[in-house]
Amino acid sequence: MIEADLEEKLTKKEEILIKKMAEAGVHFGHKKSRKNPKMDPYIHILRSNIYIIDLVTSVRKLEEALNFIKETVKKGGVILFVGIQPQAKKLTQEAAEECNMPYVVERWLGGTLTNFKTIHKRIEYLRDLEKKKKAKELEKYTKKEQMLFDQEIEKLNRNLGGIKNLDKLPDAVLVLSINKNPAVIREAQRKKIPLIGLADTDSDPTLAEYPIPSNDDAVSALKFMLEQVKNTIIKNLPTGKAGKK
Repeated sequence: MIEADLEEKLTKKEEILIKKMAEAGVHFGHKKSRKNPKMDPYIHILRSNIYIIDLVTSVRKLEEALNFIKETVKKGGVILFVGIQPQAKKLTQEAAEECNMPYVVERWLGGTLTNFKTIHKRIEYLRDLEKKKKAKELEKYTKKEQMLFDQEIEKLNRNLGGIKNLDKLPDAVLVLSINKNPAVIREAQRKKIPLIGLADTDSDPTLAEYPIPSNDDAVSALKFMLEQVKNTIIKNLPTGKAGKK
């Protein structure tokens, strides 16, 4: 466990979380040359040219983020999960689907938030195509035309499948890396949508309302953080809404 000099005493829950964070490698940052100076308050020490994140600050920033998520979900709010790093895609999709939240795991489509009206038209088109396919209404077309429809549905699902049930702008956006999602962050800021984001030592934590100091590359760290978010959402969702898409 990473130790820090703190006057405040840790709660038992915080001690347990810090131990789990250390086991997941949440504390491992980047090399000295890649540090963003705005991360200084969240760094514990430089060890073997690698910055070590202070897990005491991490656990408390995580608690702040989870409290915000809890209150958002209780009010019926929607949180958009964004995890486009290769190692984050599957984990992000699984977590979002389990708690019935929208997600983006492929490339971010410009205008997803700032031009949602246009994006939503494409979502409605996808829904309509799938509805017609299910009702066998596309069978009146030639086999070649049906094949083209299938290809279009597949392409649309690849880009829009995770937000297919999104009918309004999300109430918050969770990014699995502040540093790797500049376009998402710009759009959320323009639409004044609160951001929750993992801030590695090369990130600017001030870009998110709820930054969580954390390794944003290791699968174990990403999995740990997603588990915390998912469990918080599921516990506070209206009965029967978890796991449905």
